[in-house]
Amino acid sequence: MALSNTQYNSLIRRYEAKQLENHHIVMERINSLYQKIPRLAEIDHAISSCSITEAKKLIEGDESALPLLKETLSTLIAEKKQLLISHGYPENYFEPPYDCPDCKDTGYIGGKKCHCFKQAAIDLVYTQSNIRQILQKENFQNFSFDYYSDSIKNPSTGLTSLATAKQAVSLCMDFIKTFDKEYKNLFFYGDIGIGKTYLSNCVAKELLDSSHSVIYFSASSLFHIFEKNTFEKETSSKEDYQNIFECDLLIIDDLGTEFSNSFTTSQLFLCLNERILRRKSTIISTNLSLGQLADIYSERTFSRISSNYIMIKLFGDDIRLQKKLHPLVAPSK
Repeated sequence: MALSNTQYNSLIRRYEAKQLENHHIVMERINSLYQKIPRLAEIDHAISSCSITEAKKLIEGDESALPLLKETLSTLIAEKKQLLISHGYPENYFEPPYDCPDCKDTGYIGGKKCHCFKQAAIDLVYTQSNIRQILQKENFQNFSFDYYSDSIKNPSTGLTSLATAKQAVSLCMDFIKTFDKEYKNLFFYGDIGIGKTYLSNCVAKELLDSSHSVIYFSASSLFHIFEKNTFEKETSSKEDYQNIFECDLLIIDDLGTEFSNSFTTSQLFLCLNERILRRKSTIISTNLSLGQLADIYSERTFSRISSNYIMIKLFGDDIRLQKKLHPLVAPSK
């Protein structure tokens, strides 16, 4: 990830602040429960004293100290957990409430950057923090089938708009469920305002929550990165560019809204082809028809997409317009 010293230090300060916050939370919990349940303080003191005493014996060569220590600690810890549970607290109440249990909010595991640090760097470098806010609204929990018609049918499939949407959601769920086992890509196409971007965001939310690295770009923003890499020749630009090929999931939204020319056509093919070779998943959404896609980006690019992507065509009435007319429609599960 191409981070400047200032950006890197900013991320490190976030982790340090979180660790300090966790420490304060744990100390407040300990002080509060020591007053409510004095036996907890006695147990923690006994654990500390026992550990020091037995450690001294080990240093002095007493080989029986280790099994005795383990047995004593096991008994004390079991009593402590039971006390917490009996008073209505979880058994791990004195453990820090980590945002990332894997690295314990340090950003590193075994000297290597944790997945949470990598994603935080992506969010910072590509200024995608606003995506996080969008995903709080646009996710499967808030997804509604009520905006899709159960009477309008696609003559080529015989499926209604509603049945098509349900099929699309099912494919997305399968994409998420098998993400680490099966290599797949998704291609959403169809008219404006029928949920293509929304579904992309739903998938992004699920994968981000399961610790995968996700980069989201509008088509114009993606090609801007390509331009910087090609024409500016800066080291940081090259590193940013390279990360597009290495992230777990790349989302290209609104393909076709950018200014199209021979440069964008060649760069799109390079991007998609390279990610296919690396078996890195990509989601594309577009308002273009398949014929327009082939005309604008060449048969070669169209061939790569059609043979390596699950093609999902959505159709129906403009959902954004419906939400303005009927804003109180409740999410359908």
